[in-house]
Amino acid sequence: MKVVITGAHGKVGRAATQALLDAGHDVLATDLTRPGFEREPEGTARYQMADLTDSGEAFAVIRGADAVVHAAAIPEPTGNPPQVVFRTNLMATFNVLEAAVRFGAKRFVNISSETVPGFFFPEREFLPDYAPVDELHPVHPQDPYALSKHFGEQLMNAAVERSDIRCISLRPSWVQNEDNYEQNLGPQVRDAAVLSPNLWSYIDVYDLADAIVLATESELPGHEVFYIASPDNVGGRNFGEILHQYYGDKIELRPTSRPDASGISSEKAQRMLGWAPKRSWRDYLDADGKALSRD
Repeated sequence: MKVVITGAHGKVGRAATQALLDAGHDVLATDLTRPGFEREPEGTARYQMADLTDSGEAFAVIRGADAVVHAAAIPEPTGNPPQVVFRTNLMATFNVLEAAVRFGAKRFVNISSETVPGFFFPEREFLPDYAPVDELHPVHPQDPYALSKHFGEQLMNAAVERSDIRCISLRPSWVQNEDNYEQNLGPQVRDAAVLSPNLWSYIDVYDLADAIVLATESELPGHEVFYIASPDNVGGRNFGEILHQYYGDKIELRPTSRPDASGISSEKAQRMLGWAPKRSWRDYLDADGKALSRD
């Protein structure tokens, strides 16, 4: 297929672009990075710079696409003014999706977020109702990032109602690659008391890229939402024990598929997309949370 991937120069976009190329797709990459004018290495995706908050630029890059992977976004709410986060994320999603609908693209993969339920960046803190968290968990976003991702999912619902496009929203957990496992997850490997709103969850960027390829190639009708998280928790501890130790009875513990389960369930993605995660923090870190030698 002819696939356009937005946010192609970000952490997720780079891995997804390569995975789509490896799967045999014709990929057009787009981002805000200025293009280069040297000869590109063989096998490199074509690239066009575009500001997707501008509808004309969005339509220009989406024209002719069979499928769109929309990964472009300000990735969290604290580094920009709230209105910039909300406006950028929501209008880019609207413009790209509108172009995909009008040009008759068959599939739209929307990179949403684990933050949609709202307990990640709230002004008035609250906890999940239950864990592992799944796609049926109630949604109460407060911050501009989670709101923009939630509304993005609503745009997908509207698109499948008004057109023949098929949409999948992926909610990745905290995305890691070989460059940041130690910095981000090392402290939690050493000490489970280093808490995070996603309940010791994470996802390897290359496992996420595999899920993006499956979603791009999927024939699922309508709009489906999938959490994408590694099946194990950071540190590999007994999930029920640490959940009770640090949260008491404030979060209901639901059945898990393994003792060291993640705080976010990806069972739906494994069942409906055929996604099979292959990587773990153990491939990058030792038992003390220190980076393993890349040799």
